[in-house]
Amino acid sequence: MERDLFEEEHLLFQQTVREFMAREVAPHHDQWEKDGIVPREVWKRAGEVGMFGFSVPEEYGGAGITDFRYNAVISEEIIRTGASGLGWGLHNDVVAPYLVELTTDEQKQRWLPGFVSGELITAIAMTEPGAGSDLQGIRTTAIRDGDHYVVNGQKTFITNGINSDLVIVVAKTDPEAGARGTTLLVVERGMEGFTRGRNLEKVGLKAQDTAELFFDNVRVPVENRLGPKEGEGFFQLMNNLPQERLSIAVVAVAAAEAVLEMTIEYCRNRQAFGRNIGKFQNTRFLLAELATEVEIARHYVDKCIVAHNHRKLTAVDAAKAKWWTTELQNKVVDRCLQLHGGYGYMLEYPVAKAWLDSRVQTIYGGTTEIMKEIIGRSFGF
Repeated sequence: MERDLFEEEHLLFQQTVREFMAREVAPHHDQWEKDGIVPREVWKRAGEVGMFGFSVPEEYGGAGITDFRYNAVISEEIIRTGASGLGWGLHNDVVAPYLVELTTDEQKQRWLPGFVSGELITAIAMTEPGAGSDLQGIRTTAIRDGDHYVVNGQKTFITNGINSDLVIVVAKTDPEAGARGTTLLVVERGMEGFTRGRNLEKVGLKAQDTAELFFDNVRVPVENRLGPKEGEGFFQLMNNLPQERLSIAVVAVAAAEAVLEMTIEYCRNRQAFGRNIGKFQNTRFLLAELATEVEIARHYVDKCIVAHNHRKLTAVDAAKAKWWTTELQNKVVDRCLQLHGGYGYMLEYPVAKAWLDSRVQTIYGGTTEIMKEIIGRSFGF
């Protein structure tokens, strides 16, 4: 079925992103995977062509456009290139709403121009060694001391953890207040007591810097708090998680489409028992199944993007999109690797890298099990 999500301006932007990826990213990504990190200079070059901060007001360097279709264009082109190390989805889709919607004029002036230019790389620190999907279980504390909060604790699995200049830290300002005791604070590079651990070695996403972060009596000015008062962090997170989960779903469908396309082409050319393996009924039936499921997922996610642009995407709808598409992505990649036979297990074939990169999709942003719990609770049982 014809896809009608994008308009002319999105397709023009798509071409700009595609050319940038071909010129600045594709030739170097293999080296970045060996290095375990993407150079900061690439962020700056991406900022020069307008790839960050669409929703940032024009007076701070952004486009002032609240249209998630532009975010989707970038995510889809990154996947099309196979550039799984870029942490731009985290920067654009996850962090941006906090810095645009919860900041004071002074904070906007300090942070947003660099956010748009790529000079300030961002991260958000929720997960801890003992708290993942259970955000109320975090133990990092931020105790008020005059005009500062004193932050102590540890975070882990933090995307952009090495490169980041600004980190939104989820901390307990009142450990006894449950959900109402959580506050979001922006910790900046160079603050005394803020250190980074090792760049974690992962199964996939090898070029993406993912780190442990440590906070030892870090004095964070009250001026770095997000929101007009403390204790609102949990609710701020809940408000923005649907966009994060939609972002993951966009990546999942794009990845499934890309792997399916390369596998169909492989089956056209790979010979076994004297004919192309695409001529075997098992191959045709399997590809038919996968193509159908991916196309159905594509249209649901596009529908979610439209709903999100109209501020009508619910937490339940986002949870449905996130769990279904990420589980589908893993299914598609696994089946496609099988169709490649022994070659699918070789890292020189893109399907092998896709298999490694895809596994985390059902984990971060809320596991499949948590997504089902969100949906299940909506029934009112």
